Amino acid sequence: MKILFLGDVFAAPGRAALKKYLPLLKAEHQPDVVIVNGENSAHGRGISDETAAAIFAAGADIITLGDHTFDQKGSDALLANNPKIIRPANFAAGTPGRGHTVFTTASGKKIMVMQLLGRVFMKTASVTDCPFRTFNALTEDMKLGKDVDAIFVDFHAEATSEKACFFGHADGKASAVVGTHTHIPTNDARIFPKGTAVQTDAGMCGDYESSIGLSLESVVPSYLSAGRHYFQPATGNATLGGVLIETDDKGKAIKIQSLMTPAFTKEK
Repeated sequence: MKILFLGDVFAAPGRAALKKYLPLLKAEHQPDVVIVNGENSAHGRGISDETAAAIFAAGADIITLGDHTFDQKGSDALLANNPKIIRPANFAAGTPGRGHTVFTTASGKKIMVMQLLGRVFMKTASVTDCPFRTFNALTEDMKLGKDVDAIFVDFHAEATSEKACFFGHADGKASAVVGTHTHIPTNDARIFPKGTAVQTDAGMCGDYESSIGLSLESVVPSYLSAGRHYFQPATGNATLGGVLIETDDKGKAIKIQSLMTPAFTKEK
């Protein structure tokens, strides 16, 4: 199975680049499933009906979210009504939406896609259960290579150390664990000993001449003076960041490749 995963789509530039490049990536690599993190797709914070529709229209099969899941009005209903949009599975009990889904590919294979939220340095830690134990619970009755053909985890976390520990914990139990949230792609794509493909962060789909998606003009002043500062999304050219993963018939990873497209120059 081929799995194409794209990191956090950030605001209008990320959506524009997704619309341009995702069809090209699908034509070139022929993935069985396309997973896109959309938690920053609405003006850099959260997801809306409109931005979710744009991501699906560009070619995504599943949308994952993160700590900004509920930043936009109406997101509760959006998650309740669309099983292909998932929020972190380890949010506290009673949180709207679902934390995982099972997607059936065109060839009939099944992939379990889940998202987990890290707790180290995360503001959402107080309403987040242990991601390690949540992963154990979700995979207790959903075994790789038996109940599903692949298991993909979007691990949305701040600390690279926490991500690394989770890689080791999930090795052999998931086909792939790819980090999101920090928006900068890491040069560490690899396959762990028991067959789990990992990368600490997939990067973002957005304007890289920015502060992780926010305009430098709005962020730099916050380093030079105290007071209230209003951050704004960058509006320049955007690049797609992500990974392509290939698994064998047992759901173990046999290949992982980092992907970065050229910056998309918007038409004037």
